[in-house]
Amino acid sequence: MASRALNIPNLLTYARILAVPLIVLCFFIEGRLHGSDSARWVALVIFVVASVTDFLDGYLARIWDQTSNIGRMLDPIADKLLVASILLLVAADGTIAGWSIWAAIIILCREILVSGLREYLAALKVSVPVTKIAKWKTTVQMLAIAFLLAGPAGDKVLPYTTEAGITLLWIAAIVTIYTGYDYFRAGLRHVINE
Repeated sequence: MASRALNIPNLLTYARILAVPLIVLCFFIEGRLHGSDSARWVALVIFVVASVTDFLDGYLARIWDQTSNIGRMLDPIADKLLVASILLLVAADGTIAGWSIWAAIIILCREILVSGLREYLAALKVSVPVTKIAKWKTTVQMLAIAFLLAGPAGDKVLPYTTEAGITLLWIAAIVTIYTGYDYFRAGLRHVINE
């Protein structure tokens, strides 16, 4: 049991969870919410490494036949913690504001609703597989978050970095609505039949 919990794929998932407070710390390094340019770049590097572990943990677990219950449980939790914490940070520091907050709210609400549905369906022993479009949604969402983490620091290097992040965030939100509907349509059959 302990060896499965401490296999390399699971260690990568734990590292992704540990990345969350490190990214938050980057924004509070001066004792108040402020993403200085250097702090934003450090946060971006941590996020990119964490995003790579998201791909690697599942890939390695499959090819090395090291899948585990703890890995299946923690992997989506790690993803949601990472996305939610960064969306809250960039909203709190003003990188996204006004109508763009709605894109973040859509993404967060979908994540919570789909997690609840998956938990309910798991109790019924029903699995809803991840679709290809849901994987594309995750990719666009991660790109959006990377651009938003760079934010004003990125604008100094590549103009319109923040605007690109906001545009990608809206694209992710639109795809999020579609994939959320898709999951609920698939799950609703099992809810109604109960």
